[in-house]
Amino acid sequence: MGLIKGGRPYYGESIGILILDTRFPRIPGDIGNATTFNFPVRLKVVKGASVNRVVRQGDPSLIEPFIKAARELENEGVRAITTSCGFLVLFQDQLAKAVNIPVFTSNLLMIPLVYKLTGRRVGIITACSETLTEKHLKAANVDESIPIAIAGLENQQEFKRVILENSDSMDPDKIEKEVVEVATRLVEKYPDIGSILLECHNLAPYSAAVQEATNLPVFDIVSFANFVHDSVVKRKTFTGFL
Repeated sequence: MGLIKGGRPYYGESIGILILDTRFPRIPGDIGNATTFNFPVRLKVVKGASVNRVVRQGDPSLIEPFIKAARELENEGVRAITTSCGFLVLFQDQLAKAVNIPVFTSNLLMIPLVYKLTGRRVGIITACSETLTEKHLKAANVDESIPIAIAGLENQQEFKRVILENSDSMDPDKIEKEVVEVATRLVEKYPDIGSILLECHNLAPYSAAVQEATNLPVFDIVSFANFVHDSVVKRKTFTGFL
């Protein structure tokens, strides 16, 4: 095997996740639950990064604590970094330049690829359509050439109570029902939708239900993380001649 270089007290956590400073439950399937993944991840809370400051306000003063946390994750040995909120796409360029490993802040970054895959309108389910702006889409390289349709969850009772208002209790079945209803209405309104993309990184647990209801490809942050992980942690498969 030869000489191996060390320098850290622990190894093997390939994906680092910058987590908002929240208290709502993180069920299996959520980006903030380590059991969601079949590979080791490292979670790091960015103190003060509340849902309100990120989703409602788009607070630019948070960029420095996010850069600090991203550099810490890099020094701790992760091979790529993501976040727990799609609205952090506003920090994509700064974070990517601040470290020397891949950064994918938001599932919104998938929109151009998803459109290329289907050639049809991309339906976006977001935590808050009121504050998902052209600025966020531009940061994800989404321009007028890509047809999209957006539906928000800000008026859905359980989602609003749990995620947007940061409750420490939740009913996952209620949230799943709300997400499915919003997705179904969006597809009914725009029959040319060819895929569903979940901006909110807390929606991955409900991807299967959305797909079952819409019969469309569904793209979430967990599938994005799996894609990136497979790019930065390659496994040797060829061991000799057939």
